[in-house]
This record gives sequence, structure tokens and C-alpha cells, in this order.
Amino acid sequence: MNKPAENNITAVFITKNGMGEAPSELSLLLLKNYLTLLKSENRVPSYICLYADGVKTACTGSPVINEFKVLETAGSKIFICKTCLNFYNLSNNLEVGNPGTMLDIMDIHHHSKLLINL
Repeated sequence: MNKPAENNITAVFITKNGMGEAPSELSLLLLKNYLTLLKSENRVPSYICLYADGVKTACTGSPVINEFKVLETAGSKIFICKTCLNFYNLSNNLEVGNPGTMLDIMDIHHHSKLLINL
């Protein structure tokens, strides 16, 4: 991973298969709306990191794949935890972003000015 520039970085961390504590359909709808608004409001984060259940949102069948692709095209770098992908047997189902390591996630934590945890 290339080291991010100091103090100019916003990073979003997604650890759930959706957003908030809600039924699955609502949780995924909330995440879809959030990701859509990031782009439409010109608040594209430098990084989006997915780990734990959050890796499922970047895999085949996820209703938010297109939103991630739009953000990636707009400049967000998306890292998906390799350990989590392997744990869930989803390595071959990844549709957006790049597999990353815990060291990548730690570097993003360390170099980011604003951390948003969903």
C-alpha cells in the first residue's frame, strides 16, 4: 500500500453487512443510501476499509456493489480484509476493491485525519 498523505485523509470503516442494528433489508438500504450520498454530496472518502461482516458488502450478491464502484471511480481506495474473506470463503466472490492486510488497515488508521466507523 502507498502511504496516504498526512492529515488530509478521511477513511470509512465498515464492519457490518449493512449499517446500524436493523433488519437486514433496512440495514443494507441505509448503507446504500449512505454510500450514494457520499458521492452526490462530494464527500468521497480517501479510503473505505471493509472487515468482519463488512467484507460481505463487496462480494457477489451485495446490493451496494455499484455504489462502491462509483466511489472507487471517484477516487476512493477500497481495502477488503483478506483474513475475513478467507474466513467466510468469499475470496473468489470479491467484486470491488482490493484485498488488504491488517497492516494496511493500521496504516490507514494511523494516517487518517477523520475516521468514520459504520
